[in-house]
Amino acid sequence: MELNRNMSNLLRVLLLAVIVSSGPWQHVAAQSNSADTTDSAVAQYKGVDISHYQGDIDWAALSTTGIKFVFIKATEADTDVDPKFAANWAGAGSTKLVRGAYHFFDPDVDALSQANHFIATVRLEPGDLPPALDIEVQEGITTQKIDADIELWLEKVAQAYGVRPIVYSDVSFIEKNLASGFGKYPLWIADYSNSAPAAPGDWASWTIWQHSQSGKLDGIDGAVDLDVYQGSETTWQQLLVPESK
Repeated sequence: MELNRNMSNLLRVLLLAVIVSSGPWQHVAAQSNSADTTDSAVAQYKGVDISHYQGDIDWAALSTTGIKFVFIKATEADTDVDPKFAANWAGAGSTKLVRGAYHFFDPDVDALSQANHFIATVRLEPGDLPPALDIEVQEGITTQKIDADIELWLEKVAQAYGVRPIVYSDVSFIEKNLASGFGKYPLWIADYSNSAPAAPGDWASWTIWQHSQSGKLDGIDGAVDLDVYQGSETTWQQLLVPESK
């Protein structure tokens, strides 16, 4: 068993030992446990996630910084819409960036109402990233209830868009609340250490790693969250919203 484990770790290092050597991503080593490496090459794509906190964005400038994708805050609870969502969604759409929208989950608000609010606000197109659910506060709700509510949101949104949503959270929240039953959804993990985290809960791997809250990029005044996708080109294409059947 120990020999097999060592061999597996060695293969992972050999397959994924790519270092991003430019700009604010230079500390990110390719230590991903995003496991699909059956393609001839491993893809590593840089991204950011934004909200109204980033203010007005120069999308033309941002699109020249080497990023491939951007997640944009769309909604929160069952009535709030990020005041910059429409402008940011259109701005990203005017570039070649792959865009996605996320919802900030409020455990005190009915989950189905939150899902319907997101669906009514966000129109996704083929080639966009899947919807993402930002889960990081518990508000005193029991683990059993919050898990059931999150699953309800995910199932409703998956049905609406024909693609599995992405779950965004951090290791501690997942280990406390989402320890099982969510591994079928792509994981976007928040962790700000200098090495890629292991996948928590029952996830075999993470899909996107948010590794910094203090990135500096042309087109954005102030700090921005930095993300990295790492897997294969095939799994990247499979992640995106498909063409309608």
